[in-house]
Amino acid sequence: MKQKNIQQSDEEIVALIQAGDIDFFETLIHRYEKKMKRYARKFTSDDEEIKDIIQGIFIKSYVNIQSFDPKRKFSSWLYRIAHNELVNALKKKKRNILPLFELDTFLPHSLQDNSLSQNIDRQDIRKMIDKCLDQLKLKYREPIILYYLEDLSYKEIAEIMRIPISTVGIRIKRAKEIMKSIFKKLRYTL
Repeated sequence: MKQKNIQQSDEEIVALIQAGDIDFFETLIHRYEKKMKRYARKFTSDDEEIKDIIQGIFIKSYVNIQSFDPKRKFSSWLYRIAHNELVNALKKKKRNILPLFELDTFLPHSLQDNSLSQNIDRQDIRKMIDKCLDQLKLKYREPIILYYLEDLSYKEIAEIMRIPISTVGIRIKRAKEIMKSIFKKLRYTL
């Protein structure tokens, strides 16, 4: 295992791998394994399924590493592979399971509403966010997850989803509007 040059960028490490030093691939796995698990967990809560998906992501990235352009950003390329793997897994299972999210991530103003916080405990709020996200179409759900939970830029999201940057912004804005609307409806049914 070669992790001596931990200071090297992902792109420099990929260039070494492409030049034949395949031991460096393990460095990339160490850098991205937790991020990929966290990303996959936004789509499924089944630990075995997540392990399979993560394994598929890294296998595909290894097999296709020669096609990566080191002038581009490796993380965007890897998230694109993850996106494809997760979408395929969702299609196979035909389900939309999401874990619980913190309300403050999407609707920070609602937590300051005293009547809401008195009537609903934190666990209920997280379940409501889960329901809101579950009701979003994938084209809205994915950019909001990538932006708020994976801390990716609009440009990186655009590369992953293969859509224009302006579309990323529109989808995130629309997702927040839809979630607020759903949240209001859920709130009144309590």
